[in-house]
Amino acid sequence: METYKQVTKTISLEKYGIKNADVNYQLSPEVLHDISIEKGMGVEANSGALAVNTGEFTGRSPKDRFIVKDAITEDKIWWGNVNIPFESDDFDKLYDKVVSYLSEKELFVRDCYACADKNYKLNIRVINEYPWSNMFASNMFLRLNEDELDTFTPEWTIVNAPGFKAIPEEDNTRQHNFAILNFTRKIALIGGTGYTGEIKKGIFSALNFILPVYKETLPMHCSANVGKDGDAAIFFGLSGTGKTTLSTDPNRSLIGDDEHGWTKENTVFNFEGGCYAKVINLSEEKEPEIFNAIKQGAILENVILDDAGTVNFANTCITQNTRVSYPIHHIENICKPSIGKNPKNIFFLTADAFGVIPPISKLTPSQAAYHFISGYTAKVAGTEAGVVEPVPSFSACFGAPFMPLHPSKYAEMLSKKMVDAGVNVWLVNTGWTGGPYGVGKRMELKYTRAMINAVLNGDLGLYNYDDYHIHSVFGVAQPRSCPGVPTSVLSPRQTWNDDQAYYTMAFKLTNAFRENFKKYEAFCSEEIRRGGPQRYAF
Repeated sequence: METYKQVTKTISLEKYGIKNADVNYQLSPEVLHDISIEKGMGVEANSGALAVNTGEFTGRSPKDRFIVKDAITEDKIWWGNVNIPFESDDFDKLYDKVVSYLSEKELFVRDCYACADKNYKLNIRVINEYPWSNMFASNMFLRLNEDELDTFTPEWTIVNAPGFKAIPEEDNTRQHNFAILNFTRKIALIGGTGYTGEIKKGIFSALNFILPVYKETLPMHCSANVGKDGDAAIFFGLSGTGKTTLSTDPNRSLIGDDEHGWTKENTVFNFEGGCYAKVINLSEEKEPEIFNAIKQGAILENVILDDAGTVNFANTCITQNTRVSYPIHHIENICKPSIGKNPKNIFFLTADAFGVIPPISKLTPSQAAYHFISGYTAKVAGTEAGVVEPVPSFSACFGAPFMPLHPSKYAEMLSKKMVDAGVNVWLVNTGWTGGPYGVGKRMELKYTRAMINAVLNGDLGLYNYDDYHIHSVFGVAQPRSCPGVPTSVLSPRQTWNDDQAYYTMAFKLTNAFRENFKKYEAFCSEEIRRGGPQRYAF
């Protein structure tokens, strides 16, 4: 357990253009917890965690994320709907308005860093308008000891002003909220939104540019853990696919749950010092490590509490994106430092609401590159207005909103690392079986865990033609048997009991894969293009 000593040092924010602010520097999480409650910004749950409401925004706003287009970024960024350009002059004017707004206010400042491997360390200063936002930064970034604080020089600065609202017609934003990266000034400017995920994702996006361009390191939107023999495993997946849940394993040490780098030295390091987990339908029985991490020092976001302070994790009246952030030491079985070596297995997690992708299958290198670029999962009915049946959702590299470079750049790096390190890649469906959403049921967590354990134990590691079936639509190799999993579960077609309905749905999904991949084909080799499903529905 880490202990926090209150820092009495004071700092000035004048050099940032913030004048006459009442600066609270490097306050402990305990003090920030108390201040948040005193200011009426949160309440204490019966677990001891702080519960807050992030206000208007309960998730990221991808259309309001911008990157300043300048000499550093102009020829390198993959500009478009994901990486939206912002003019340098507009940034400077907006920045001046934000720091003027923050002047003469009580502010909360934290020095911290990202990247557990000291060879890749990024020093960060976080300036927050709200105390609980600063507590989030303490949870999620790596923490400095007192000696490190004495010699600390920030490289990047996060300026976070949830109460400031832009005027789109004056500031050239889309609406009143914004999150803007400026690589020349090394600033992440966030305003108009209290959603804390914008803070950590801003630095993640910056590292997704810095590491591959300058450090020969692959940044990854993934979780990772390590076994007793030192073998690291990597879990890619979009929100809701089980990335945090499946990497939090009592038999393996957690490296991190969301953001990592894979170095040229073949090590995997955590960007962060904490975890930011979804808590929808959380239970102690199914996810004991996460459930028990919700205690003093953790922050619950947008959950519903009863009068006794008990959280109703099933209540989504505010949002389905209910969250908890906590420092990584709230998990007992963690890797110290948060670095693993020699990754042996990579898992691509997808919550297939069509119910047609096998629960586990082994991918060839070309299939791995194809599925990495595709980044498939599915939206289910009710998650968004107008969604009444499963809808395929593709996010390149399992993290498109945070990837400033073209997806093929990350895929090429991954493919090379896979070959050099001899890594096995697996596609795991944590979604539906026995039919699509509304007909079938969600894959049981115990079966998914058993399949992943079989891989990590070496029971599925060797490819033998007799032990696998090549899926007739997706072309992937699905095992015929797996310890702890009924044989019938391994074949999605058998779980449907209706071959015609199964293949109709499977072809519908393959068409979506191929249509989505059209925008990447010109940048990919023929080998990668042939890694996807090859057949259309007729």
